[in-house]
Amino acid sequence: MSIRPPAGMLDAAAAQARASTVRSQIAGCGSYLPERMVTNHDLAKLVDTSDEWIVERTGIRVRHVAAEGEFTSHLAVKASERALAAAGTKADAVDLIVLATTTPDETFPATATRVQERLGMTRGVAFDVQAVCSGFIFALAVADNFLRLGQAETALVIGAETFSRILDWQDRSTCVLFGDGAGAVVLKAGRGNGLPTDRGVLSTRLHSDGRQHDLLYASGGVSSTKTAGVVRMDGPKVFKHAVEKLSAVVEEGLTGAGLTSADIDWVVPHQANRRIIDGVGKKLGLPGERVVVTVDHHANTSAASVPLALTEAVGDGRIKPNDVVVMEAMGGGFTWGAAVVRM
Repeated sequence: MSIRPPAGMLDAAAAQARASTVRSQIAGCGSYLPERMVTNHDLAKLVDTSDEWIVERTGIRVRHVAAEGEFTSHLAVKASERALAAAGTKADAVDLIVLATTTPDETFPATATRVQERLGMTRGVAFDVQAVCSGFIFALAVADNFLRLGQAETALVIGAETFSRILDWQDRSTCVLFGDGAGAVVLKAGRGNGLPTDRGVLSTRLHSDGRQHDLLYASGGVSSTKTAGVVRMDGPKVFKHAVEKLSAVVEEGLTGAGLTSADIDWVVPHQANRRIIDGVGKKLGLPGERVVVTVDHHANTSAASVPLALTEAVGDGRIKPNDVVVMEAMGGGFTWGAAVVRM
């Protein structure tokens, strides 16, 4: 007589088998930046700074700022529409939206549901994740797990921010660093349905350390102050942590994918600061020409920065099919993470 395992055990085994054979593949990318641009010279009229000072310390030359009445959801929808078009996918085929943002339209509901409605997606689920500048990497990991476990087939992963709304425009140490924007990717579950099974998300690694809260945070909150607050940051300490943690998590992600730094075709880092980007690349032993840098023309757009840079590099032909791409980011909390993808 044979003994049949409990149904739950069979379900878990089936899910594990599926997860080992299904890869979440990036089918298309899209991005959007608001029309209004604020140059370093413009900021020099508001605070004691200069174009030379900002460029030397950050690499930033210009940032985009959302117009009055232009919200995070508006930016997210435009980026999503472009990603869907690039993927050749209709909105009604999407059954999962994971939107990373620190600057939601409202306290509730999730901004992702506003995007869901405007795109015309009438099934599935949409929700936000909040990991500040690491948000897109966290959202990608969440969506990847959904697809690999069979809980969704097609996902929109979005990073969108109107960070200009939480800046102290008199604080030159922070107001020069940030901008608004959105980026999105379409993920599809690939398992012999016309998509190659050796491509897709190979590995994701996520971390957080709440002990570092006071180094980078917003001074408000619904529960504590009933306001959104403004960004506060200890720049030198954030810089030190960023270089150490980002280089370590990239190595961790590569190990999880069975790869080494020699296998990397491109690194798409969080576009926070040119010095941080260069520092991480140097620590990993990567030449600068293999690192995508876009911070000069949109500044730090928090959760939007990685998909903005990815979309640009895919669009101009630098990133090609089969390239191994490593995405990494660190944000307030601290949170940090990396994703290794074969395009």
